[in-house]
Amino acid sequence: MYAVLPSIDSGISRIAPGFRALSISVEAAQIVDTGVAPEALARACRSLAEKDVAWAEAHTSAWAEVFRAFGAKPQRTPCSSEALRKRVLRDGSLPSIDPIVDLYNAISIEYAVPVGGENMAAYVGEPRLVFAEGTESFDTMKDGAVVHDSPRKGEVVWRDDIGVTCRRWNWRQGTRTRLSSDASRMWFILESLPAMPLDALHEAGDRLVQGLHYMMPEAVIDARLIGIDLGNTP
Repeated sequence: MYAVLPSIDSGISRIAPGFRALSISVEAAQIVDTGVAPEALARACRSLAEKDVAWAEAHTSAWAEVFRAFGAKPQRTPCSSEALRKRVLRDGSLPSIDPIVDLYNAISIEYAVPVGGENMAAYVGEPRLVFAEGTESFDTMKDGAVVHDSPRKGEVVWRDDIGVTCRRWNWRQGTRTRLSSDASRMWFILESLPAMPLDALHEAGDRLVQGLHYMMPEAVIDARLIGIDLGNTP
């Protein structure tokens, strides 16, 4: 199968030493079980309310420090896992969006780890985690319409050959590469800092892969650990 090969700017190690992630590439197949996602989401919401993971507070705080290091204000624009968990704590649950999205949101909530999902058919080139120049294009929604803006210079972003696909590292995803269940090629990225145990990161990835296999038994999936220390630099 074709595996996504993301790269990480070597300078990322200055603001996020020890950053590592699981990169999961999926050649999708027909979804045969849509009940997996709501069950996973309900379980994640219960676990947050009843017995949270031991590393949650430390990992969330570590991400906030990384955001401050590249000029973001985490109290206004938190990392994706913190934003999801705050919604669940406030509302008691999370509305369904799409079976695939619901599944990776469930993993993010339960394991206190930012998880992104991308439609690789919409990508041009491979994903790259870089410091923005400030002139790149980023498409998002405002008042129901697609608008284009640019990140701030020095902001950490995911991008491809066309432009930014996710701003402020994992804060907000663009519309062009947004994932849904009808995508033929999917890419997931589970992003962690040393405050989250490495075995917990692998467990979260295994849970995502297991859920995808339940939903799409014929899907072909490749999972690999990436990080600056592992040689994933441009």
